[in-house]
Amino acid sequence: MAAQSVHQAYKNNSVSTASPGELTLMLYNGCLKFLGKAKIAIAEKDIQEKNINLQKAQNIIQELMVTLNMNIEISKSMMQMYEYMNHRLIEANIQNSVEIIAEVEGYVTEFRDTWKQVISMNRQRQFTGDQI
Repeated sequence: MAAQSVHQAYKNNSVSTASPGELTLMLYNGCLKFLGKAKIAIAEKDIQEKNINLQKAQNIIQELMVTLNMNIEISKSMMQMYEYMNHRLIEANIQNSVEIIAEVEGYVTEFRDTWKQVISMNRQRQFTGDQI
């Protein structure tokens, strides 16, 4: 029990000290985790677990939608992709479709990997003192 509370304290501290960019990366990783759990639940025919995890993934995508800065041009395209992914997850939930989940996983992975590169480039610029 003590190890679990230490782990929870670490997770809480990680979130409270993370930069906005790192928080976004955590959201992408969390979404991928829940999508993976939903695929396992479908394979095990655990409909309740599938539903819970797909809803958690949808909640994360909705959070990503809310945090978009719509004054930036690319945000409009990202919003369309998030809306598409959210719609596909609803379909995956209704159809028990591992294939649809895998499709959405691919998009989330691309967003996450791109976001990792952005964070890395920003850190490199900060380290070298370069301006954007």
